[in-house]
Amino acid sequence: MKKYLIDTNIAIFYMKGKFALQDKFDLIPSTNLFISEITLAELKFGIEKSEKPEKNKKVLDFYLSGVQILPIFHSLDLYAKEKARLQSLGTPLDDFDLLIGVTSVYHKMIMVTNNSNHFKRIIGIKLEDWTK
Repeated sequence: MKKYLIDTNIAIFYMKGKFALQDKFDLIPSTNLFISEITLAELKFGIEKSEKPEKNKKVLDFYLSGVQILPIFHSLDLYAKEKARLQSLGTPLDDFDLLIGVTSVYHKMIMVTNNSNHFKRIIGIKLEDWTK
C-alpha cells in the first residue's frame, strides 16, 4: 500500500474539518500516514500563537494519534543537493517546505498538499491534492 507524507496545510485543514479529509484519512491505515518533524514544529508554533492554545493542543494530540512522525535526518543530503540546485536555477523554496518535500522523496512517499505548484520543482516528488 502507498505511504503518504501529509503537508502542514493538509494537516491544518484536517484538524479544522475541511474538505472531507476525515473520509480520506479513514481509508488509509495510520501506519501509512506520516508527517515530518518539520510539520510537527509548524503545527506546534501555530498552536502557541493561536487564541485557544489549550483547545488546539487537544486537537493536535488527537490528530497525532492517527499519523507517524518521520524524522528528517536521513533526508538532509538530498535537502542540500536540492537547495543548491534550486538556488542555481533562481527558484529556491522555503527551507521548511524543501525539508518536508525532500523527506517525501527520500522515503518514496506521496506528498499530500494543496500547494503542488510550489513543490513540483523538487526532483522526483510525487504529489496528491486531497482538497480537490
